[in-house]
Amino acid sequence: MKTKRPMIKETVGSQYYAFNTPTEGGEFNPSTYEQTIKTDTVKSIGTTENAESTIVKASGKDYTTVSQSASVELAVEVIAFDPDDLAKMRGDIADESGLISSGRNSERPYFAYGKVVKKVGGGVRYDWYPKCQLVENTDDIATKEENFSEQNDTVTIRAYAFNDEGDIKNYVDSEASNFPKDLTEEKFFTKPIITKEDLAAAITPGA
Repeated sequence: MKTKRPMIKETVGSQYYAFNTPTEGGEFNPSTYEQTIKTDTVKSIGTTENAESTIVKASGKDYTTVSQSASVELAVEVIAFDPDDLAKMRGDIADESGLISSGRNSERPYFAYGKVVKKVGGGVRYDWYPKCQLVENTDDIATKEENFSEQNDTVTIRAYAFNDEGDIKNYVDSEASNFPKDLTEEKFFTKPIITKEDLAAAITPGA
């Protein structure tokens, strides 16, 4: 018998996002993203997997269960979010005067979203969701009281499959036996990781 003692989660770390540069036809393009943006404004992240399971029957009994994830929803509670980037995620229209028009039917852009999970004892997990769209966001405000209190908002992001295999997330975990040597948070989040070749290039740029 082998006993394992996995690390427990300690806190959420930074969040990262990079807008996708679409193809000429306006479709998601896994090979091209804008510069990655980092912010340290996250309070919490709730993750919900939207999956379907189908039982395959044969010879009068259950033969196997086929599970398929359709999407993942991330409810990201933040203390603040960059207004230009939030407007862009919403598909709002900004003109040269500085006026931003919101609410019309518009095509919301795809972007990659990354997050950091820090563990007690120094462990980490780095997650990239390469194909995401903003679903909704809150914009609550209350009157100022005598003592300061946080007035947070929630940005709900939906992550979709980004390749033909149906993968929704790419991640690495420092507790995993094959965690890449010399990988740092900065290297992993320099740009979205789509393939193992992207990971290798992130660890050793120019190799």
